[in-house]
Amino acid sequence: MNGEPDAPGPDVDARGLRCPLPVIRLARLATRLPPGHRVLVWATDPAAAADIPAWCRMRGHTVTVTDEGEHAAYAVVLGSAPD
Repeated sequence: MNGEPDAPGPDVDARGLRCPLPVIRLARLATRLPPGHRVLVWATDPAAAADIPAWCRMRGHTVTVTDEGEHAAYAVVLGSAPD
């Protein structure tokens, strides 16, 4: 992602932000997007490694995590929120 010249940047750039801001920013954006949409989050806070996947499980989204060296990249595919 990061090393590719034409790679898209993150939808949520949470690098340098501490817990709970990465999840709050992701949640705020996700409410405005339809199911199936992919959201890319970059985060440096170690707590995001637990927080983002937990939030995704609670909301019915899927997440794939990639270590990009200076930050982690979370590719979140939005599902429908549980009732």
